Amino acid sequence: MRKSISIALSLLIAAGSVSAQALNTLTAAEKAAGWKLLFDGKTTDGWRGYMKQNGPDGWKAVDGALTRVAEGGDIVTKDKYKNFELTLDWRLDPNSKEPSNSGVFFHGIEGPDAIYYSAPEMQILDDEKHPDGKSPLTSAGSNFALHPAPRGVVKPVGQWNTAKLVVNGPHVEHWLNGKKVVEYELWSDDWKQRVAKSKFNAWPEYGKATEGYIGLQDHGNYVAFRNIKIRVLP
Repeated sequence: MRKSISIALSLLIAAGSVSAQALNTLTAAEKAAGWKLLFDGKTTDGWRGYMKQNGPDGWKAVDGALTRVAEGGDIVTKDKYKNFELTLDWRLDPNSKEPSNSGVFFHGIEGPDAIYYSAPEMQILDDEKHPDGKSPLTSAGSNFALHPAPRGVVKPVGQWNTAKLVVNGPHVEHWLNGKKVVEYELWSDDWKQRVAKSKFNAWPEYGKATEGYIGLQDHGNYVAFRNIKIRVLP
């Protein structure tokens, strides 16, 4: 009997019906490796509005997810990060009146009117319905408008996607659902050429910072995040 229950539980976990680890928690191994939570699953503590002291009302903790529920603007971590590994789950709403769009920023600085004037962005998107999904340069997982992401990696809207962002000196990696989809070197000749040919060329602070805030984008649509974890790298 116990063997049958164990097999059934394993099948449920594999199918995603039962989580192998509680949401918004760290295992003993993760703690030992230096990981910390950026979201506790219950509050918006640790986050605030971009260029603001407090968190906007448009972002709430809903059913264990940090969720954009109304207009609130972009939010950022209270701490700055230089070299790090960030992991998180994100989900869009299939019932949204407009195709959903969001993103994860890094090395954001305050001063410019918007965080995207300085911070590179890992794109979050409804690739199937949003116009930006027509181009690999602006589709889910891409380094927005600079480095394309391959097709067929993002899950259908309504399902949870798992993303990882690695920033180690100039080296950056974007991972989506266990697959590395983008890799680039900040401040390299290739980077400078791509920026020069993009809209970011008009913003002198773009991509220049070596450390800064991690941001979550309010692009006017529902988006939810959970299991937001970070590990500082040497």
